Amino acid sequence: MIFAGYATDPEVTRYLLWKPHKSINDTVDFLARCYFLIQERVAFPFSITMKGTDELVGMTEMRIAGSRIDLGYVLGRKHWNQGIMTEAVQQLIAVGFQEPTIFRVGATCHTENIASARVLEKAGMVREGILRCYSLFPNLGPTPEDVYSYAITK
Repeated sequence: MIFAGYATDPEVTRYLLWKPHKSINDTVDFLARCYFLIQERVAFPFSITMKGTDELVGMTEMRIAGSRIDLGYVLGRKHWNQGIMTEAVQQLIAVGFQEPTIFRVGATCHTENIASARVLEKAGMVREGILRCYSLFPNLGPTPEDVYSYAITK
């Protein structure tokens, strides 16, 4: 479901830090990366499934950096605007703050990605500002783009 569900969709991946998957091997490589990150305990990817059906509709990732966690996420287009990602981000924030050494949960999104900005705000995060030329979005071009920085603290 990762490959067919969202990883090949140019609209879904437009504001992500990776290009759409061209073959199932791209998805296999991605899953191997997820396994490696978990084993190294530097990031924790989670699948998002629909309640009652277990249909895989997206993923989130928590990346630990000292006393903070940075979040990333992706959701299949047919599941947009249903509150699914807001709920997932709220759950990640709650899980992160269960750790006594974590004091900040943050995320960034492209300044034109209004839907992602709304998810972060609805999840309780505060927009802290704009980080200029901060992230490379390979689906938008070869130069780094501006992002909004969001965070919530204990």
